[in-house]
Amino acid sequence: MASKTKIRGRERAQEALRAVLPRAAEVEAGAAGTLRVAGQPVQVRWIGAGQLNDARSFLAEGCDPERVIVVARELSAGARSELSEAGFGWVDETGAAEIALGTVVVSRTGQPSAVPDRPAKWTASVEAIAEALLCGVSATVSAVQTASGLSAGSCTNGLRFLADNGLLGSETSRGPGSARSVVDQDRLLDAYADAASARQGGASLSVGVAWQDPIAGLIEAGRAWDGAEVGWAATSLAAASVLAPLITNVTSVEVYIDTSTVAGLDAAARAIGLRPMEAGRLILQTPPTVLIHRLAEQRDGLWVAPWPRVFVDLRSTGVRGEDAAEHLREVRHGD
Repeated sequence: MASKTKIRGRERAQEALRAVLPRAAEVEAGAAGTLRVAGQPVQVRWIGAGQLNDARSFLAEGCDPERVIVVARELSAGARSELSEAGFGWVDETGAAEIALGTVVVSRTGQPSAVPDRPAKWTASVEAIAEALLCGVSATVSAVQTASGLSAGSCTNGLRFLADNGLLGSETSRGPGSARSVVDQDRLLDAYADAASARQGGASLSVGVAWQDPIAGLIEAGRAWDGAEVGWAATSLAAASVLAPLITNVTSVEVYIDTSTVAGLDAAARAIGLRPMEAGRLILQTPPTVLIHRLAEQRDGLWVAPWPRVFVDLRSTGVRGEDAAEHLREVRHGD
């Protein structure tokens, strides 16, 4: 018997498909969750959030593109591209669609929500705790508190929230096997990434640089920041270039500065002789969680943000970034 979650996913998928089809298109319910659209039988597959990893997991199943339409909450650019290249029609709940079923052809851009839905209770503290767990910190109050600097109450509540959502578990309720641990690293990473992506961004400042090699330039700037006791950590493509190299052409760099204000970002730029500039290639940002600098690590002359945060930031930079994010996931699985 299908689970309630699977049935609800199927219902959402069929609802999203019906919403984008022309009024004249005849749609009939078939057996086992199939539909008959304009006389053609088709299976509608719900793949969840719609990130590149979701699309690749679906494609690995080897389904027939002539018989399946893929549906998700909001397909990323990379997911759309790979589904289209594989010949699959797709739809998401923003109203975006690319479908060709016999005489029925649909192509829509959709209307993404200006403010993404944020999973309930995923506070900044919970995000920080998830970052710590993904970086290998034990799922105990004392370990997380030591790593994050959060209060014992925040750590207790955050760990309980993750456990209540099935992201942490234990073999037994009492005794030596009762310690909680991450149930599935990928599930935790995806849940964390969805929540972090939906959070409103902090302050940022574009800075003009004349670096021919952005990574070498950032390393030099980093030495100056270190000398001035300015906390910093690279993220996105610059961080990925040392954590999990894939893309060699890095034209701009994003850096978290240990401050909470635009004035602090400006001071960090001026500390190394740089000035704000619209559309500058160095982007300074305030950190979204308390762990950005507490868990930063030094690699090849760069301080880099915790890898889960780098993963989130990569996914927001387009198809290239999504590829780099999934490569980073694979590399971390191999560590």
